[in-house]
Amino acid sequence: MPRACWASSASAARSRPECAATSSCSPTATNARWCTRWQAPAPTSRSSPATSTSASRKWDKSRRAPFSPFSYDLPPVLVTDPKDIAHAEAAAERVVETHRRLVGFLRTGLTLAEIDAFVGATLADLGCKSCFLGYQVRGHPPYPSHACLSPNDCVVHGTHVMTRDPVRTGDLLSIDIGVRHHGWIGDAAWTFSFGEPDKLTRALMESGKESLRRGIAAMQPQRPLIDWAKAVQGHVERECGFHLVRGLGGHGIGRSLHGPPFVANVVPSYPGEWSEAWKPWVPGMLVAVEPMIAIGTTETRTKGREWPIWTADGTLAVHYEADVLITAAGPRNLTEGLFELPDVIEG
Repeated sequence: MPRACWASSASAARSRPECAATSSCSPTATNARWCTRWQAPAPTSRSSPATSTSASRKWDKSRRAPFSPFSYDLPPVLVTDPKDIAHAEAAAERVVETHRRLVGFLRTGLTLAEIDAFVGATLADLGCKSCFLGYQVRGHPPYPSHACLSPNDCVVHGTHVMTRDPVRTGDLLSIDIGVRHHGWIGDAAWTFSFGEPDKLTRALMESGKESLRRGIAAMQPQRPLIDWAKAVQGHVERECGFHLVRGLGGHGIGRSLHGPPFVANVVPSYPGEWSEAWKPWVPGMLVAVEPMIAIGTTETRTKGREWPIWTADGTLAVHYEADVLITAAGPRNLTEGLFELPDVIEG
């Protein structure tokens, strides 16, 4: 589950260059899969892309994601004891196993409520609990779901009560699973397509997975945190021409769901935007890193006190998240098994 950072103001939306991986794709190759059944209400003039993409504008409080920032002055909690590492590995493996079982369960015709109920039952069977269910922050009701279920243009924090419509062929669904097992947190997300995606959607999904791989490879001990963002942003925005969602990012995990450091997905555009950017990766850091990528915009919008965060222009988004432990030998992806899962749901 991503953490919000109010210091990361939205950048100006830029024209989407041709993606090296999909040279025939263009932003006008509109995809009927931008399912209007699950799109957020039309943006108001206050939050429309035409009026909200200036990098110099003040942050609009109505557009904030529903998390208050943690203190950047707190040091990360380092996980170095072998017993603690084993607990972190066990929590991460339960996240992977839940996703693995979901692949066998998912099909068109299911509602988000049915999918969430399956997640809850699976977590119970694996001897753990959701660390999302009942999660509370000021200004929002307790989070109502076992998992974050974010369809189509919903970037993150989708809930099982956001729609009663069943999943249909052509939909995307990002599933973020967070568990608490023996006091330790596992937190990872993956995006699935119901039916074979078209070329543009497939390129979006591949950009998410590849950016996660490249970003993790850049998380070398004693190198700065910003190396992660350089690797991710370089692939997603410069090579593929998609857009990393601003104001949301990864976070430290361990015995709590959200802790330092904040891990932005983009290089800061001005001093102080990401205060931790030049702090080093240190052996023992345990973090959830998570690119959130949209086809058409860096901007998001929300509706009142509701949890879901949507792309401002209604274009598709994907969300990939992994739990990474920094060791003296380099980064270890504790949720590596997610890369082995099929991401197309047939039937």
